[in-house]
Amino acid sequence: MSAFPRSYNPFAVDEEEEAAAMGGGEGGGSERQRYLQQEVLRRSAAAADSTTRSLSLLYESERVGVAASEELVRQGEALKRTEQMVDKMDQDLKTSQRHINSIKSVWGGLVNYFKAKPPESKPEQNGASEYYANSRLKEAMMSSKEQESKYWESHPNLKKLDNSDSDFSKAELVSSVQRDSYPKNQHLRAYHQKIDNNLDEMSSGLSRLKNLALGLQTEIDEQDDMLDRLTKKVETLDINIKSTDKKVRQL
Repeated sequence: MSAFPRSYNPFAVDEEEEAAAMGGGEGGGSERQRYLQQEVLRRSAAAADSTTRSLSLLYESERVGVAASEELVRQGEALKRTEQMVDKMDQDLKTSQRHINSIKSVWGGLVNYFKAKPPESKPEQNGASEYYANSRLKEAMMSSKEQESKYWESHPNLKKLDNSDSDFSKAELVSSVQRDSYPKNQHLRAYHQKIDNNLDEMSSGLSRLKNLALGLQTEIDEQDDMLDRLTKKVETLDINIKSTDKKVRQL
C-alpha cells in the first residue's frame, strides 16, 4: 500500500490530462466541423450575391444599349427626312432655273408657252420614303426589350434582390439528375443552383449585348454612308443655288 495519496501520483496526473485532452478533442473536432460548414455556406452565399449583382449590372448595360439603339434609329429617321428635303429643294431649284431661262430668252419663253410642259422628274430617292433600321439591330432590340422586366426586378435602386430562403423552395424544381450533381445540404444546394442559374442568364445576356453591338455597328456604317451622300447633295445644291442667284441678278 502506498504511503502517498493518489493525487500525488505523477502517472495519475498524466492520465487525467490525457482523458481531458481526448474529451476536448472530440468537442473541438465537432466545433471545427461546424465552423467549416458555416464558412462554406458563407462563401457560397457571397458568390451567389456576387453573381446576382453582376447580372443586375448586365441588365442595366443591356438597357443602356437599347436606349442608344433607339436614339440611333431616331437619328437615322432625321437624316432620312433631311435627305428628302434636300431632294425636294433640288427639284424646286431645277424648276426655278427653267423659268429663269424662259425669262432671259423671249423666244425660249414663247417656245415654252406653246410647248407641252415636260413632266417633272421626281426627286432622287435612296431607298424607301420611310426610314427603317437594319434588321440585325431591330431583332437585337426586340430580344433585349423582352428582358426589360428583369431589369426592373433586379435593379438595386428599384427593388432589392430576393436572396431569402424563398429561393430554396425554387431549388426543388430541378430534375433528379441535376439534384444529384449538387451538394446534399439544402442551403448549399440552393446557393449552387442560384449561381448556376445566374451564370446561365449572364451568358444569354452577354450574347444579347453582342448582338446589340453588332447591330449598332451596322447601323452606324449605314448612317455614315447616308451622311456622305447627304453631304454631296448639299454641296451640289449650294453650287446650284449660287448659280441661280447669279442668273437672277443678271436679269
